[in-house]
Amino acid sequence: MHPTPLPSSQMPFVDTLGRPLRHLRVSVTDRCNLRCQYCMPEEEYVWLPRQDVLTFEEIATLVQVFTELGVDKVRLTGGEPLLRKNLPALVAMLARNPRIRDLALTTNGVLLAEQAQALRDAGLHRVTVSLDTLRPERFRQLTRRDAHARVLAGIEAARRAGLTPLKLDTVLIRGYNDDEILDLLAYAQGIGAELRFIEYMDVGGATHWSRDKVVSRADILALLEAHYGAVTPVAERGWAPAERFCLPDGTIFGIVASTTAPFCRTCDRSRLTADGMWYLCLYATRGIDLRRPLRRGASAADLKRLIVTTWQARQDRGAEQRLELEALGLRSAFVHPDELRQDPHLEMHTRGG
Repeated sequence: MHPTPLPSSQMPFVDTLGRPLRHLRVSVTDRCNLRCQYCMPEEEYVWLPRQDVLTFEEIATLVQVFTELGVDKVRLTGGEPLLRKNLPALVAMLARNPRIRDLALTTNGVLLAEQAQALRDAGLHRVTVSLDTLRPERFRQLTRRDAHARVLAGIEAARRAGLTPLKLDTVLIRGYNDDEILDLLAYAQGIGAELRFIEYMDVGGATHWSRDKVVSRADILALLEAHYGAVTPVAERGWAPAERFCLPDGTIFGIVASTTAPFCRTCDRSRLTADGMWYLCLYATRGIDLRRPLRRGASAADLKRLIVTTWQARQDRGAEQRLELEALGLRSAFVHPDELRQDPHLEMHTRGG
């Protein structure tokens, strides 16, 4: 039996649906300093064992392997990645990798004001900040923390540090913040950021999810067209998760419609958890352990072969399958809280959202 040949740099490899491996999301911690209702609604959580969490050197080694196979976009995530001590040191290690064209970070912004400049100096290109409301009392209700002012300060610090283009992510939940769509868009316009509306997803720890709480892509566009006039699609989506649109005044915004209009067949991203589990889909229930072979001394060639053979067999289209369940009237929260306690890897805050 011959080993799987490794692709050359001129021959990118693809999965069973023709999707290349280009975008890697790297979680640096499963911990978070907020308790957002759509992500972490339960009272108690099971955390990854500290000894299993990858060191910065191990993360850099795995990222190097992925980039030698074609990955050129790396995004640091969590949990809340800014909780990881001395994160700029990791950013500096990754920034030295010439194959990474886009080195980004997604954060809730609470600790960003203190770290924005250090991250930029270390080589981070840009940030995406979660901002679900402009109202402090709603923020407290959603996150169970009083940190709204710190998030806004973090956004301003990111602008000053040059972590641009700056993007803001808003998860819309019917009856909670769907009355702020226009206000959030105006705020983003005012600070020169691009806002992306995200449909409430039934993934991971979203144990309180229900279909009637979803504000759909169609709902968002209808509201914006009623207020602004014609909204024009920007024909450049490619492999990106967001569809981008343009208002009559030239303002660009995005919609990530994973729930009602899945984009599985153009998804080129995978996720590496803080303890080295590699997931091929946000809805995947099982991952591939890269930590164990790495710590047992596997060579770069061995790791590449494992990654290539796994990706080439990839059939994942989790969001589409969830939509198919909805058509049958069988769609509900993805997993039960008891399952999450048995396997914390099912949590969205563990695998990097």
